[in-house]
Amino acid sequence: MNQFLDVAIAAAREAGAVVLAEHSRPQKISYKGDVDLVTETDKRSEAIVVGRLRREFPDHRIVAEEGSSGATAASRYEWHVDPLDGTTNFAHGYPCFAVSIALLEDGVPLVGVVFNSIADELFSAARGQGAFLNQRPIHVSAAQRMAVSLVATGFPTHKRGDNLNIHYYWHFTLHSHGVRRDGSAALDLCSVACGRFEAFWEFGLKSWDTAAGILIVTEAGGKVTDLSGGPYHPGGPDLLVTNGHIHAEMQQMMAEIATRADNRL
Repeated sequence: MNQFLDVAIAAAREAGAVVLAEHSRPQKISYKGDVDLVTETDKRSEAIVVGRLRREFPDHRIVAEEGSSGATAASRYEWHVDPLDGTTNFAHGYPCFAVSIALLEDGVPLVGVVFNSIADELFSAARGQGAFLNQRPIHVSAAQRMAVSLVATGFPTHKRGDNLNIHYYWHFTLHSHGVRRDGSAALDLCSVACGRFEAFWEFGLKSWDTAAGILIVTEAGGKVTDLSGGPYHPGGPDLLVTNGHIHAEMQQMMAEIATRADNRL
């Protein structure tokens, strides 16, 4: 397992160096949807990560945001790569973005790395071995109530008018220390893992957005489910991540909010 983690860290650092070098330069931007951006840096970062993974593990499958590659036959090992999580932030010069790399074994996260190169913060975890920030152990916060918690969320880039998350955002803004919307799910998850946030929830995230972060949170002592409390799998329709202490309270609030929102339709 250490070999997997070492390669993921090396790949994240190499790609992160490119992201850092290019973040202040004018960007050539294209669109995958009305507001879903992609830059040349996304593609360069992905090429670095995918290239290293192919060389080290030619039999593994790779699922990356800008394209999938690797073994054509079924493999128990599958890498999920977001070469630049927070592309919109990056394109606008807002310093909140990261490289996210995870290895799944039979669909379950085995290794996860998230590198925020602009802050030089590298989050990492391997199943059963704890979570780390720059090689120092991290843990979720000890907050026991929503009322004293700082939480985070995000909003989709597709069909934004159909998403009901604004109802959750409004409620939790009024019943917590605040809601942050920083635009990088991978970093939001890591912020839960190291105790900066007590919770994070979102809808419609892709596997490469969450696969590394949910392992890091779990290894830091947090709880990961879908909004109803069931198992969450990378790429699932909705996600709730907390320090564990406020999980049940958030689920109850969410059920009540969903009922009210449905009644308004």
